[in-house]
This record gives sequence, structure tokens and C-alpha cells, in this order.
Amino acid sequence: MNTNAPTSEFDDKRLLEPLQTTGKQFRIAVSALLAVVGWAAFSWVWQVSHGLGMTGLNRSVFWGIYITNFVFFIGVSHAGTLISAILRMTNAEWRRPITRMAEVITVAVLFFGIANVFFDLGRPDRILNIALHPHFTSPLIWDICSVTLYLMGSSFYLFIPLIPDIYLLKDRVGGWRGRLYRWIVRILHWDDTERQRAKLERIITIAALIILPIAVSVHTVVSWVFAMTVQPMWHSSIFGPFFVVGAIFSGIGALLTAMILFRKFLGLEKYLLPIHFKQLASLLVVMSVLWLYFTLNEYLTTFYGNEPREMSVFSSKFTGHFAYMFWGMVLTCFVIPFGLLFKKKTRTIPRIFIASISVNIGMWLERYTIVVPSLSHTRLPYPIGAYTPTWVELSLMAGCFAGFALLYMSFSKVFPIISIWEMKEGIESSVAIISRRFMSYFGLTSKEVGQTAPSSEKVKESL
Repeated sequence: MNTNAPTSEFDDKRLLEPLQTTGKQFRIAVSALLAVVGWAAFSWVWQVSHGLGMTGLNRSVFWGIYITNFVFFIGVSHAGTLISAILRMTNAEWRRPITRMAEVITVAVLFFGIANVFFDLGRPDRILNIALHPHFTSPLIWDICSVTLYLMGSSFYLFIPLIPDIYLLKDRVGGWRGRLYRWIVRILHWDDTERQRAKLERIITIAALIILPIAVSVHTVVSWVFAMTVQPMWHSSIFGPFFVVGAIFSGIGALLTAMILFRKFLGLEKYLLPIHFKQLASLLVVMSVLWLYFTLNEYLTTFYGNEPREMSVFSSKFTGHFAYMFWGMVLTCFVIPFGLLFKKKTRTIPRIFIASISVNIGMWLERYTIVVPSLSHTRLPYPIGAYTPTWVELSLMAGCFAGFALLYMSFSKVFPIISIWEMKEGIESSVAIISRRFMSYFGLTSKEVGQTAPSSEKVKESL
């Protein structure tokens, strides 16, 4: 038998290292993040005990950083469902190393989006009123129902593809992780048979089909919380698609940032290749152009209508108190990412990293300039409201970002951040395709191919 025949051999040792070792850098990062989360917890207790008077919120601007963070985090959550589900459904082979990283972002960030609603309530016990006295004519109830369904669906969509890797690692990883893997396998009665794999693939496909409309509906409903309110520059029919485009845009930016950081600090250069970043960078450029299109539509319509209350908000963004945020948003959402990435030759990993960070900042600024300026200029005969976030709000915001990073890093220490079974499956299918083409080109039979087929190393290099 020729040892040069194509094989499905896959070296997964590098992917197992984060599960087996904990370096000094990881411990330092965790300690720093825990310190920030701890300070945020103290700030929340302080706010609950002293009331919302500890924040900068007031009678006019009753939504501030908390709701800005809520909308931002819900938008970032679209990284997993939309990107991963669409790539799975289109059977894009280059998706395999990035799908799980995207799906983890979705589930992890949703918790902190929901947490900001609790922060904004002041009295967390009032959340019970949603269950005890629901009012289904309120867009807020629609929002809570859609986000809850989205969290449940995304968690299922993340867990199902984990099962084959859990089975693969149950005897290869020791300690509490190994016991956890074996317990999950025993509960699920998973034997990793071909029949079970086929069922799993069907379930993943069905889940992807279901999660896509849910993901689109979630951010549409979030936009309706604003659009159903007769408030200057909120009451607009364009908000639904505008919010969905922004969500996908920020989701791609967050995914690229996570990929580049994990590639650097976990040594995943062998799996996260330049082609993955270039493909997502192309999507980022497209989304930046779409974002500009919707932004122009929104503000041109307002300017042309010249309605006094609308124009007061418009002016505060373009030349007034919020101008530095508005033009900062334009700079970070379009000028920087488009300028860095519109040429294929310039789509290097350092440039992509800068562009992704820029998009993350810009999309947060966009959410802020949607929420605060409109509330500062009400239709009621009140003076213009002034809002400045306090240390409590800024502390809780920092705690949310630190908590998300901590949760994401913790996941990578419990489960493989790159799907091992999908990578193996990709190698196997690619080897099979190359072998068939090799046989067809030279007119060989299956018996003859073992003597003349390319070596497995050459096949891997071609992949």
C-alpha cells in the first residue's frame, strides 16, 4: 500500500493547547478583567441602593448609555447567527474555522445586552411586571419576547455543533473538562455514528434556516422601540432595515477583532488564514457602503422635510452639541474602514484589525447619536435636556465589555474555539474532490490511484 495516498489526517494538537494549558498572560488578563467586573458590580449595588439619581439620566433624557449599550450589544450578536448561518447554508468551505467563533459572540454578548435593560430599570424587581402585567400593544414587550427567543435559539445553535468535538475530546482531555465531556456524551447517548452525524447535519441546517428570520426580526423589533415613538428623528419607516444593516456591520467588525486577537495570542495562524480575513473584509467594505446609503437616506429626508422639531435634532448632530460624535461616527464607520480596505491589495491583517476596531467604535457612536440627541429635543414644551454619563454608568459599561471578554476567553478554555470535526470534515471532502479530479484527469481507476495519487502533505498544502 502506498503511503502517499490521500488521507484525512488532521493535526489538532494546537487547538487542544488552550484546553490543556493556562499561561501567565491568560491569568493576568483574567485578573484584570475580573477587577473591572468587580468594580462594575460595586457600581450597580451603589446605583440600586441610591437610585437612578446616581446616573446622568433625567426627565428629558430618560435613556442614555444603558440603552445605547443594549442596542449595540444586540447588534453585535448578529455576528454569529447571520454570518455563520448564511455561510453554512451556502456551503462556503472557508467558513469552517470561523463559525464557532462567530456563534460564541452571539450568545456571550446577548447576556450583556439584556443586563443593560436591568441597569436602566433602577429597580430590578420591576422586571417581574413584564410577566405579571404584560401589555402586548407595547413594542417593549415585543422586544423582550424576540430577544428571549433569540437567546434560546442562538444557544441551541451554538451547542449542537459542539457535540462531535465533545465526543472527540472526552478521552483526550483530563480533569474536570474530561468529566464534563463524558457527562454530556452520556446524557445525549452520543456514539458519533454516521447515522447520528447525518441527523446532526440536518438539525444544524434546520436551525440555521430558523435562526435567520429570528435574527432579522430581533433587530427590527429593537428599531421599532424607537420608530413606534413619535419622537424627532425616531418615527421613521427606514429604522428597521437600517438597524439590521448596522447590526450585521458591527457583527462583522466584532468577529474580525476576535479572530485577529485569538490568532495572535493562541497561535492559530495555521487555521485562521489570510483568506478568511480577506473574505470578511470584503463583506465589511460592502456593509460600510450600505451603512452610508441608509445614513444618507435618513438625514437627507429629514433635511428636505425641514420640520422644526426634526431640524433641531438634525442641527445638534451636524453643527451643535453632538457634532463631534456624529462626525466621529462618519469617520469610523465609513472613511477609515472603506479607505483602508476598498483595494484588495491593502487588505492586510493589521489594516483589517484597525478597520474592525474603527467599526466597533463607530457603531457605538451611532447608537448614542440615535438615543440621546432625540431625547434632548422633545416635542413637549420643556427646555433642552442635558445628559452627561456619571461614573456609575461608565463603570457598568466598562464592566459589560470586560465581562464579555472574560466570558469569551473562558469559553475558549472549556471548548475548542475552532470546530475540530468541521475542520476534519473539510479536509476529507477536499481530499476526496482532489482525488476524483486526479483520477479523472489521468483516466485512472480507484485501484490505481493509491499508487500514483499526490501525497497527503501536498494535498494539505493545496488546501
